[in-house]
Amino acid sequence: MIRNVKTVGVLTARLGKEADLQALLEGLIEPSRAEPGNLRYDLWADPAEPGVFVLDELYVDAGARDAHRATPHYQRYLATIAQLAERKAFSLEPLIVA
Repeated sequence: MIRNVKTVGVLTARLGKEADLQALLEGLIEPSRAEPGNLRYDLWADPAEPGVFVLDELYVDAGARDAHRATPHYQRYLATIAQLAERKAFSLEPLIVA
């Protein structure tokens, strides 16, 4: 059975890095959505907490998620993100999903 995999990243910009973080995250959207196996790649912002962003990703399976992590755009993100934000990422499997 193929199981979808969801990744949720919560990123909080370092002081003065909000615009740089947003630009980096926005740059991931188009190439990530174009990847085979990507079902969803959305960027959310918390209006109550400026500088807090949530990446909401959905892949057909773990292989597609792993392929995403091997892409040049993800590798650029990984090389830069620690300078711009604190991050927490969750890789999730469905339990009860509509």
